[in-house]
Amino acid sequence: MSKEQRVLQYVQQNASRGDPDSVLAAVDKFGWETEWAMNLGDVKGAILDRFVKETAPQTMLELGTYMGYSAIRIARLLPETAKFMTVEFDQENAAVAREMIEFAGLQNRIIQITSDTADVIPQLKTKYDVETLDMVFIDHWKDVYVRDIKLLETNKLLRKGN
Repeated sequence: MSKEQRVLQYVQQNASRGDPDSVLAAVDKFGWETEWAMNLGDVKGAILDRFVKETAPQTMLELGTYMGYSAIRIARLLPETAKFMTVEFDQENAAVAREMIEFAGLQNRIIQITSDTADVIPQLKTKYDVETLDMVFIDHWKDVYVRDIKLLETNKLLRKGN
């Protein structure tokens, strides 16, 4: 069983279905007490929470879903009218994220895309009906950050100021 699957199993056994905050708390507890996991975590997560609350984005993109932790953390704070998309390249991580997001009860609030960000970004306007993005959370492979920022700029997806 992969680490990501162990985290998911821990969440399913220790969190409350349909309660995003309990899912986040279970992932955090697993990371602090059982095994380190490469997720945002509660300390940095609180910073992201403040930023999301302050900016209240209506259209948001996350690059790098991993296990779904930050997607859950963000989506639980967005208004129900917001469009939130998250992109994950790795099929196995995307499957864990899908189950984690469903367990948290946010499957109808998060558009999960399993693909390379280089393929998804140019399709955001046509395939996902995105005019511009209010916020982008980049948390995937560091070696493609610049490539993806340039793609967002080239495709005129960034709103001024973000």
